Amino acid sequence: MVKRRRERIKVTPSSGNVFADIGLPEPEEELAKAQFATHIERAIKRRRLTQAKAAAVMGIDQPKVSALLNGRLDVFSSDRLMRLLVRLGQDVDVTVKATPRGRARGRIRVLGEVRA
Repeated sequence: MVKRRRERIKVTPSSGNVFADIGLPEPEEELAKAQFATHIERAIKRRRLTQAKAAAVMGIDQPKVSALLNGRLDVFSSDRLMRLLVRLGQDVDVTVKATPRGRARGRIRVLGEVRA
């Protein structure tokens, strides 16, 4: 019987933003876009829309809906994703406030739930 030595795997705790963890240049923007896309996907599912029907509601073509639902967000700005949510019957509220003491840099967060 051969004993195998277990190798230790180095684990790095997440910062809470996978885009920051992998070193993308604008990680908070990327996370916000991913969160908007998640809300869009949920709204489409709640309304039981096909990609073609979702495209018609949002005013984009079906291949763009497919790209969005598959996480290919490089062609979408946060502004555009917010407008798509509005077209799907969702309210989008943007709040700007001062950062708390001890944190020098602001952050972007997407909060809320989708209702059809």
